[in-house]
Amino acid sequence: MTLPPAETPLYNHPLPDLEQWLRDRGCLRDCDDLHRWFIEQPQWKAEICLDVEEIVVRYIEAGADGTDVNRSFRYSLSRGDVEEAVFSGP
Repeated sequence: MTLPPAETPLYNHPLPDLEQWLRDRGCLRDCDDLHRWFIEQPQWKAEICLDVEEIVVRYIEAGADGTDVNRSFRYSLSRGDVEEAVFSGP
């Protein structure tokens, strides 16, 4: 699989390419809820959902008080920008 350039908006990526991109970044797919992915890093863990209009990221217990931190990213953003924002952590 060859992804489009990082400057390409996510809406110009075929879904199988986005799914492979998440796998390549270390994400695991939820077998029961196929639009949901999980990633665990040494400093944080997150749930990533490929919703209809945006990617929604929930960093689990990442808030100062142990609450979840939620962020969303429109598919109109470039893959490079989303990758930098999501995978740098909360």
